[in-house]
Amino acid sequence: MPRDAAPAKGQPAPDTPASPWTDLDEAGSGLTVDNFLTTMLSQLVTALRSTVTKPYAEQFGLTVPEWRILALLAHARELPFAELVEQSTSDKALVSRTLRLLEERGLVHLTSTGNTPRKKLICAITEAGAALHDQVMPLARRGQAQVIRQLSPEEREAVYQGLRKLLRAQA
Repeated sequence: MPRDAAPAKGQPAPDTPASPWTDLDEAGSGLTVDNFLTTMLSQLVTALRSTVTKPYAEQFGLTVPEWRILALLAHARELPFAELVEQSTSDKALVSRTLRLLEERGLVHLTSTGNTPRKKLICAITEAGAALHDQVMPLARRGQAQVIRQLSPEEREAVYQGLRKLLRAQA
């Protein structure tokens, strides 16, 4: 088959190795670390961050963590710090540093509530932050779509549903 020819429907591409997951037993016999779901997802996330997210974030003077925080706040408008940390999947120190940098640039506003030593920090996007988000988002969507569209519509559905199922199972 020519290198650029499409494989027959339902057949893997010639350069796609057979899946070690197909006949997987409960013990995971035969799985090597390079075929662990966690390894493959981590490698994919790292690659996508470098090739998709970083270029458009940098185009607007943002780091990847700054873009992630800004996007989360644009969606929610405001979040308690603890919830922002959870949704960002980053550690508290990184979120705290990132918020301070975004606040210095006038993109977010931070407010402490309560009179106790464990005050609640509320994080909100500013008008300038929302405007920047609105400029970046079309590029972000386009980049994500380019990656997703490498899969057939059937593969997209399977990957999406599979990831949603795995996320629900971990909650």
